[in-house]
Amino acid sequence: MARSVTILGAGLVGSLLAIILRKRGYEVTVYERRPDMRKATIGAGRSINLAMSVRGWNALDLAGLRKEMEALAIPMQGRFLHQPDGNTAFQPYGKNNEAIYSVSRGELNKKLMSLAEEQGVSIHFDHRCTRVNVQDNTLYFQMPDGSEKAVKADLLFGADGAFSALRTSYTHIDRVNSSQNYLEYGYKELTIQPGNDNKWVMEKNALHIWPRGKFMMIALPNTDGSFTCTLFMPFEGENSFEKLKTKDDVTSFFNTVFTDAVPLMPTLGEDFFANPTSSLITTHIYPWHYTDKSALIGDAAHAIVPFYGQGMNAGFEDCTILSKLMDRHNDNWETIFKAYDQKRKLNGDAVAQLALLNFVEMRDKVADPVFLERKKIEKELGKRYPNQFISVYEMVSFSHTPYDTALRCIQAQDQLLQRILKEGDFFENVEKQDFTHQLDEWLNDYHYSVQQLDFGNEA
Repeated sequence: MARSVTILGAGLVGSLLAIILRKRGYEVTVYERRPDMRKATIGAGRSINLAMSVRGWNALDLAGLRKEMEALAIPMQGRFLHQPDGNTAFQPYGKNNEAIYSVSRGELNKKLMSLAEEQGVSIHFDHRCTRVNVQDNTLYFQMPDGSEKAVKADLLFGADGAFSALRTSYTHIDRVNSSQNYLEYGYKELTIQPGNDNKWVMEKNALHIWPRGKFMMIALPNTDGSFTCTLFMPFEGENSFEKLKTKDDVTSFFNTVFTDAVPLMPTLGEDFFANPTSSLITTHIYPWHYTDKSALIGDAAHAIVPFYGQGMNAGFEDCTILSKLMDRHNDNWETIFKAYDQKRKLNGDAVAQLALLNFVEMRDKVADPVFLERKKIEKELGKRYPNQFISVYEMVSFSHTPYDTALRCIQAQDQLLQRILKEGDFFENVEKQDFTHQLDEWLNDYHYSVQQLDFGNEA
């Protein structure tokens, strides 16, 4: 008989996991600390639109939600850069018009919760888990009236985010390694309003970036014609949140550094002070499970900063991997959890590192002419030598290549591109026979350096 399952957290990953387990015949109960977002008015300010990519879509196939969410998703084929001097530039993400997709976190979460309930999952809202007795799987909840409620779980999953109660409780067990690191940067959600007839006032099919060195703003399109903007800045220092204390401060600052965006943001002052300034955290923990009783998944296992758009995708891929392990090992949960740790811990650490590296790229490098030239060369190499070269970005966003493999390819790709750039104009050189012979040798060197890496389809 299948074990009953308790899941902490009715967010994206918790709801998806509930659907997958319920379809396999498990009795599933979910406890969520927040009110039901389908009924309550949830304030904006902490959402950061999702950038759905291949890994996420694959998991939605398991839930049967892909077609429904595709209707609400907006393809973004590249970055649209807004430079300080007013110039703009478009950088395609892939070599064949591939796209990542802007999806409303709230709308996706609502649909996942509704589908879970339709499948027979029981969701209890307003249950704030304060601690877990990991050894006997007892959960303790604080209720809205201040009372405490204890629940005994059979099989338990912590899908309750970066500040997971189960994760925190794991840290009190012997031989558990755990850390959390904050960036000195915070983020604040803002809005670009739709134009007349709910038309988009900027390029719809792009992720917009205003790179400014030590800070930046991004904007993702919504189906109502608006854009959800996110300002990333240091908490303290010269250009920082601490310097923006009044509406006049905000208006003056934006008029100076995001000049072209200001006319599109009539509620800037109100949004800035109504929405919270939130922190950016990366967490690490090992192991991700306790015997055959419980496991962490999604942000509870590997919270990352949002700069590669892979947080939700990585969490959904956790669900995909777990589902495949259940196919292989049936109800042997001790074996499943051990294999899950072995497969996902390394990749959870890798995607965290990739996200931090991409922050530097988005904030600093996307305005650098040398970097822009390198990106063009990457696309051309991928077109001319598709069996020998795929950029790290494409590995992460448009394939199921393990995150750890993509991370370990960075050094080899850096060496290859440095060689090419030293020779001058690639697009002139590539028409010369001597250069193409040399390029073949460099590509062979590159291929040899990465051929030992696992390029398998983890999902």
